[in-house]
Amino acid sequence: MDTSVFSTTVACDWQGLLQSIRRQGTPPRVHFIELYIDPEMQDAIAQRFGLLDGVSAAEALFDLRRHMAVQRFLGYDYVRCSLENVDMPLRRHTAADTAALTRRQGRSFVDEHIGPITNWNEFETYPWPNPARVASRAMEWYSKNLPDDMCIIASGGFAHFAEYLSWLMGYETLCYALFDQRDLIQAIMDRVLELNRAMIRTMLQFTRVKIIWGSDDMGFRTGTLISPADLRQFVLPAHKEMAKLSHDAGRPYLLHSCGQLADIMDDLINDVRIDAKHSFEDTIEDVVATKRKYGDRIAILGGIDVDFLCRADEQQIRRRVRQTLEACFPGGGYCLGTGNSVANYIPLENYLVMMDEGRRFQ
Repeated sequence: MDTSVFSTTVACDWQGLLQSIRRQGTPPRVHFIELYIDPEMQDAIAQRFGLLDGVSAAEALFDLRRHMAVQRFLGYDYVRCSLENVDMPLRRHTAADTAALTRRQGRSFVDEHIGPITNWNEFETYPWPNPARVASRAMEWYSKNLPDDMCIIASGGFAHFAEYLSWLMGYETLCYALFDQRDLIQAIMDRVLELNRAMIRTMLQFTRVKIIWGSDDMGFRTGTLISPADLRQFVLPAHKEMAKLSHDAGRPYLLHSCGQLADIMDDLINDVRIDAKHSFEDTIEDVVATKRKYGDRIAILGGIDVDFLCRADEQQIRRRVRQTLEACFPGGGYCLGTGNSVANYIPLENYLVMMDEGRRFQ
């Protein structure tokens, strides 16, 4: 196995990750975190470093084995795991993928104009997932096979409250409905929340699940996608319930949300009571400024801008990582990662440089 890409080794330590997220002092080493690593990137890493030699891609649980092997090799203290039987059909469009690590089935986009639910009849006939049929095959497998020094972060297909309003109605339709079909919006939210209640209760039954991570893009470059008042009415109460259930079970509740959320950050921290915020873009607010502003109240995660990672050279990446860690690492409450996710269009070498510089940091 070729490990020469990294100049130092790290030992997995989920307890250290948890302490860092809880802001319990400067950890002995940098901990890493990502919302997800695209399958194409996982495949490239596994093949390059021989992580799955002798394992057939035809195996029923190949994706789980690959994820665990890649996470451990890279130095993550966890695997990210979702539940099954929770998918909701949406209107999608597909375009060819132009990334170097091409997604063979193309890139899929949700229709922004019109979704599958635009009126009460479509609401009643929509094939809603049955909360009683939520399944946990992957979580069960990880609970039995994950090394003791790693934990499960329960995430994926979970807590997309604002997003599902947009996806199910279409963003354009949702904007009109905020004026003339608010009762339909609330009915959709009630069904989405019912499913997520079942999901989080299932997640919290697993002792290997140490962190709950909700993902819900609520903003764009200059503001929230719907008004802060509407978010407070329809969306934030659902996140508040997820956070409370997490806290009652002794787990932190992390939030991934893209966009400019300045108008609701105090709501997220003081009312919803998130423990950490993820997703940062330099054109909105860089992670160092965010850490200075909110780091005494919540943990800050990731922040090495994806566009920067795509365009920068090795020395620029190393310098950016060092400067970020010098500002954000002391005292805890920071984990290193990209500003969003390890997308398949990020040059693999650039991503590995970011990880290596994080390993080197003292």
